[in-house]
Amino acid sequence: MSTHLKEILVLVAGLGACAPCGRAAEPPAGRAAFLTQEPFVMRLSKDEFRIAFGINAPQCAANGCSGVIRYRVDWKTEDGTVVSELRRVSYDLPAHYSRTITVDRQYLDTAEGAHTTEVLRVTVDAISCLDGVRAQSAQLTSTADIF
Repeated sequence: MSTHLKEILVLVAGLGACAPCGRAAEPPAGRAAFLTQEPFVMRLSKDEFRIAFGINAPQCAANGCSGVIRYRVDWKTEDGTVVSELRRVSYDLPAHYSRTITVDRQYLDTAEGAHTTEVLRVTVDAISCLDGVRAQSAQLTSTADIF
């Protein structure tokens, strides 16, 4: 079994668990969707990474939901230059489920060619959550506007 697959399986096994306390993660007050643990960074090559986010949205189980995670990734080049970028990754949670994983693919480099880079920190700025019924209604409305 590949190392990356093992890392993903560890992430999936940890969904819904609070790493420091060993029990289910509690939702922050007023949030419909939240992370189950810190973002998980996997290196695939010198400058290619996958950043995985475990999402818990217990209020979405009836209708499902979708949203966007806005996050900042701080990384460093071989020459010591530190770069900070804002990124977004979307997620979809089908009805009857309360947890999911979304993975963002990143190439972090400042020049042509693969240089060795290092991810220093991943910080989540915001997680949006749109209820599945409202999301379907919004999609139908925007489609109707086209015709």
